[in-house]
Amino acid sequence: MLDANDLLIAIKKAAKEAVEAGQPCDFCFGKVTSASPLKILVEQKMTLGAAQLVLTRNVTDFKTKVTIDWTTGTKSGGSGDSSFASHSHSVSGKKDITIHNGLAVGDEVILLKQKGGQKYLVLDRVVNA
Repeated sequence: MLDANDLLIAIKKAAKEAVEAGQPCDFCFGKVTSASPLKILVEQKMTLGAAQLVLTRNVTDFKTKVTIDWTTGTKSGGSGDSSFASHSHSVSGKKDITIHNGLAVGDEVILLKQKGGQKYLVLDRVVNA
């Protein structure tokens, strides 16, 4: 037969599950301690490795296309030869570029912890003002 204590335990369990269901993830902060292999120390408690981390484009090197339309600076060779006369070049159209956003040792990051703590999404760097 159930008593008042069993009822109290059941109510606490139901309340805890309701709170957890409303918060499927938590924010936390970390610091990169190694870039290769990637390791992040989370809130000075535990170190996460690459298998536990999911990276966004904000924290990785990536290639993308951009449309540009500019002229290079004027440059001359100085030898007096006409082929080295002062000149510039036009650059326009769609071009491939690499964005260097990869994490480095010492970077402070904000992470989103999956419910249960199995995976952490590395959202971005923290900007210290």
